[in-house]
Amino acid sequence: MTHKVHPKIYRVGISKNWNSKGFYEKDFAKFLKEDYQIRSFLREVLREVSVEKIEIERSADEVGVVIYSSRPGLIIGRGGEGVKMLKQKIEKKLGLTSKESKRKIRLEIKEVKDPWLSAPLAAQDIARQLEKRLPYRKVVKQALHKMAMHKEVEGVRIQVSGRLNGIEIARSEYFQEGKLKRETLRGNIDYGFEMARCPYGAIGVKVFIYKGEVFDN
Repeated sequence: MTHKVHPKIYRVGISKNWNSKGFYEKDFAKFLKEDYQIRSFLREVLREVSVEKIEIERSADEVGVVIYSSRPGLIIGRGGEGVKMLKQKIEKKLGLTSKESKRKIRLEIKEVKDPWLSAPLAAQDIARQLEKRLPYRKVVKQALHKMAMHKEVEGVRIQVSGRLNGIEIARSEYFQEGKLKRETLRGNIDYGFEMARCPYGAIGVKVFIYKGEVFDN
């Protein structure tokens, strides 16, 4: 049996960086729980807005939350009303609404220009189409073609697992185009996972995008 490791965690400190940064020493358990609550809440609220990742930056008196999305306008809202409401909800979730609380929430929205260069966004798109009962082979091959067209992409792999097309026996199937060097730590591999909640069961979608190797200058 092999030991499976998340492709990003495997490369943290080499070609990838942490999604949470800042001062965690004194109340590590408390802040770790808050990070989990923030991410879980935002993933649930912004499920239809194509969120790639959520970065958290902590200082002594501020919690900075950076949301990367391919549809930032839907989050920001008219005149920034969406951001204000989202900020208030996060403060309420963490109990920072009282006047005694010294910490503040800083919310920042950044745009992902091309969603087909992002593995998490590609996985979300595939999962949504599978939930609409579209044939998985057609959906996966179309996504594979769109990602492989980019010059930055040297290889793509998409894996789907579960009761594909609603058949009784679950199985895994993958489609790949180009090369994918998963064995080297220098490999710049973007990884995304999403679960499609279909009427006949859950289907897992994994997307790997290989963008060449990273060398230190």
